[in-house]
Amino acid sequence: MDTFWLLTGLAFSALTSATLLPGTSEAALLAVVHGRADLVLAAWGVATAANTAGSLVSYTLGRLLPPKQHPGRAAGYLKRYGSVCLLLAWVPFIGDALPVAAGWLRMNAWLCALMLLISKGLRYAFLIGGWQLFS
Repeated sequence: MDTFWLLTGLAFSALTSATLLPGTSEAALLAVVHGRADLVLAAWGVATAANTAGSLVSYTLGRLLPPKQHPGRAAGYLKRYGSVCLLLAWVPFIGDALPVAAGWLRMNAWLCALMLLISKGLRYAFLIGGWQLFS
């Protein structure tokens, strides 16, 4: 398969995986890494960037929500611990809610983007490292 389409498919999967839409970015990333060992670094970069972008879409949607008195659980954690909580954005289910809550709380967008980038990049790095170690 052409490299462009391979990485484009990976980007689409990673982008949608970071939103409330179902996605399979881990499987797509490992398929690329398994099939094209020469694309490991590119695949990591594309997956990290696209998954971070998807989380920033969720952050932006959160900013569009009107404020309310009683925040949910994710917003409560963010109020208590700050944007560092976004380092847990890779965790299934809660990771989808954290960027929305951060946007809703009007947290600093640049700091949130940095925390999301670190979180997503480390997750994919560990995933690739584990795959290469055990395959």
